[in-house]
Amino acid sequence: MESRGLGYIILTVLISSIAVFISANILPGVHVQNFGTAVVVAVVLGMINAFIRPIILILTLPINILTLGLFTLVIIAGLVMFTAYIVPGFHVDGFWWALAFAFVLWIVNSFLYSLRRIV
Repeated sequence: MESRGLGYIILTVLISSIAVFISANILPGVHVQNFGTAVVVAVVLGMINAFIRPIILILTLPINILTLGLFTLVIIAGLVMFTAYIVPGFHVDGFWWALAFAFVLWIVNSFLYSLRRIV
């Protein structure tokens, strides 16, 4: 069983911040001012995904069922755009860039977390 102490939280934020920074540098439509901004984006996006996303998913359940879950992609892109609105120094050029950022962020995060398990 893995301990979920302060070290675990710091490691998770660090990995997520690196993933945000890499994803923003891969995509020309997503701009992160510096690594400090990437840390703030990782924390804010994590909090939004933990607290706001479940509420929105429940409220949009009927349309999600009608679209066979594809509306979830709209929600995810919207939350990335909301994060860009909240965090100064983080800018997304539009909906499709927000969706691409979420997808690339997921891939980079998965890769970095797999490296953590190896080490």
